[in-house]
Amino acid sequence: MFFVRSFLIVAFLGASSQLRAEDEVATETTPVEAPASTPAPSEALDPTIEAPRSSDLPSDLPAIAPAAPSPNVTVNLINRLVQKGILTQAEASEMIQQAEADAVTASQNASAQADVAALPPLPNPDEMRITYIPEVVKNNMRDQIKQELMAAAREEKWSEKKYPDWTSKFRPFGDLRVRWENTIYPDGNDDSGAFPNFNAINRDKPYDASQTNPNYAQQYNVDQNRDRIRLRARIGTDIMIGEGFNGGIRLVTGDNNAPTSSNQTLGGSGGDFSKYAIWIDRAFLSYDVGPGRGEELVFLAGRFDNPFFSSEMQWDKDLGFDGLAVRGKVKINDNVSTFFTGGYFPIYNTDVNSAENQPTKYPSTNKWLTGAQIGVDWKVAEDWKTKFAIAYYGFDGVQGKLSKPYIPLSDRDAGNTDTTRPSFAQRGNTYMALRDIDNSTSANDYGNEDQYQYYGLSSEFENLTMTGKIEYDGYDPVTISLVGEATKNIAFDSSTNEITAITNRGGDNVYEGGDFGWYTALVVGKPALEAFGDWQAGFGYRYVESDAVVDGFTDSDFGGGGTNVKGFTLGGTFALSPFVRLSLVWMSANEIAGPPLSSDIIQFDINANF
Repeated sequence: MFFVRSFLIVAFLGASSQLRAEDEVATETTPVEAPASTPAPSEALDPTIEAPRSSDLPSDLPAIAPAAPSPNVTVNLINRLVQKGILTQAEASEMIQQAEADAVTASQNASAQADVAALPPLPNPDEMRITYIPEVVKNNMRDQIKQELMAAAREEKWSEKKYPDWTSKFRPFGDLRVRWENTIYPDGNDDSGAFPNFNAINRDKPYDASQTNPNYAQQYNVDQNRDRIRLRARIGTDIMIGEGFNGGIRLVTGDNNAPTSSNQTLGGSGGDFSKYAIWIDRAFLSYDVGPGRGEELVFLAGRFDNPFFSSEMQWDKDLGFDGLAVRGKVKINDNVSTFFTGGYFPIYNTDVNSAENQPTKYPSTNKWLTGAQIGVDWKVAEDWKTKFAIAYYGFDGVQGKLSKPYIPLSDRDAGNTDTTRPSFAQRGNTYMALRDIDNSTSANDYGNEDQYQYYGLSSEFENLTMTGKIEYDGYDPVTISLVGEATKNIAFDSSTNEITAITNRGGDNVYEGGDFGWYTALVVGKPALEAFGDWQAGFGYRYVESDAVVDGFTDSDFGGGGTNVKGFTLGGTFALSPFVRLSLVWMSANEIAGPPLSSDIIQFDINANF
């Protein structure tokens, strides 16, 4: 464009100079007078300057009409050159077209430069700039990405399963708990040897109770405070077998194979960072025959969770049940449904080779639990729900039996009723000596030596138990619930225990054991701790006489575990996340019958579920 404009300016200046020269020549050579006629242009020009003549132009050139004035100076200049005869009309048209084309190109270049100048500066390499993307562009991008992903899926065969079918049938779960526990024994407890640890005695060699060879029985601690850190780890999986069949397996930690606790004391089991044992805690199969929609009928076999509606006074929270069970629920209407549970559970099975240390074997002394429960689940009003049940628990073979008379000359001489002793016990139940030792001969110095003894439960157990729960949801999301349970050992016979009992005797050697227990607890807070800040707080009280329940299956924390205790529990739980929570519990217990014994236990837990 610049070249064209320069050319036109030069041409215009040249033409102007020539016209001015012609005017000057005409002025100098022509007299100043009125001519007779208008001279021809050729006559008026200096002969030294030859202007084009009409005879020099093509004869067929059309007449050039004066062009209309244009707002474009360049176009007007070219038109003037045509009028002066310097350019032909064809040359002028070509020059105008080229000039217009150059003008368009220059305009486009200028616009592009302006756009570049308007762009934001290039971002710093450490910065990220996000510009607006129009919706239509985003839709196009999404469609393009979708097509590319579908093509990649077809090529890489994403639809083909990466894992075997059986892996989809497992639903793993688990939890970890770290506990700091402080056990405090106040002054006044009887520390004279009044609390033998019958569980330790029965799981070890028999205790020699002879006066001339006193091997003191293992005793419970009653006067030395203890601190310990305990770990509980549980991991398992539910198994969706299909066609109504399901299963489950769970592994846990534990100081030993005690049925009521999965706690592993850190530094225990030998200390010095020794490894800890893992136990099979659950392993079962179930069959669900439906029908669903609020109703169920499930059969269980193996080792499974407690199938009964109960409190920790009857069954410890960690207790697993071995055997067979059926659980059902029938819906009466939208607000009322009934439920029932029944089961048959082996507590102890005689070893095939019992007794192992002698050729003569003993008959089986298997122990069984038969349980049956029926209850009602009732939504009383919009904010009120209640649940009540009555249960019967019959224990067969748990009562100790006196052996045939004999003289155990060593700790390996078994009695024919040794297997009636509990395989596991805590404390509180009334105990009796199992071996009827003959002290009428000099073989054991007439009872002054070789008094090797095991101990069994003095009472039979058949529990009639009522359990209830009332919930109020009117302060949503906070729920208030009241739990209560009462049980009576209807097989208890105080006259029999009076004869056989060696424990739970008070002043003047009078038997003070009992057969009744009750428990209640008030809990306030969110029923499920699902987010940070969710909480629960509770207060409970219990009164459990010596032979109200089997001490080996009741709560293992309160009073150190077992029966013949009364007192309160106070505690709370706070959620740090949907999966992690803190809890603090204080339990204060006192002995009901027998020598005085009190304890306070404080537990601080960090519990994580996954």
